[in-house]
Amino acid sequence: MTSLTGRALKLTVYIGEDDTWHHKPLYSEIVHRAHAVGLAGASVFRGIEGFGASSRIHTTRLLSLSEDLPVAIVVVDTEERVRAFLPQLDELVAEGLVTLEECEVIRYVGRGSGPDGAEPKGKKSL
Repeated sequence: MTSLTGRALKLTVYIGEDDTWHHKPLYSEIVHRAHAVGLAGASVFRGIEGFGASSRIHTTRLLSLSEDLPVAIVVVDTEERVRAFLPQLDELVAEGLVTLEECEVIRYVGRGSGPDGAEPKGKKSL
């Protein structure tokens, strides 16, 4: 497991849910590539409404014709590791928004991080 505390960089990629890479969801390709290069973690968040550079509003409202909802992929790791990953995003993201923000990691602990590899007592994951 990657150790991560202190100063870090947060990478956020905003794309559409229907965006694809070789017939697979683009968000899935980004997450799998981030995992393959050993980044600390990646999460995908699906929006319920939004718009971007095209100015078309995408929404989950019942009467809307849009199904291409906004998706945000968030990755946090050291600045060096995140910046090394950016060329892969240049290859993958044809339409969307990519942002970087400095942040501070206070706690980064995975499951099985107790002394014997078990869940720490008194702490339960959601």
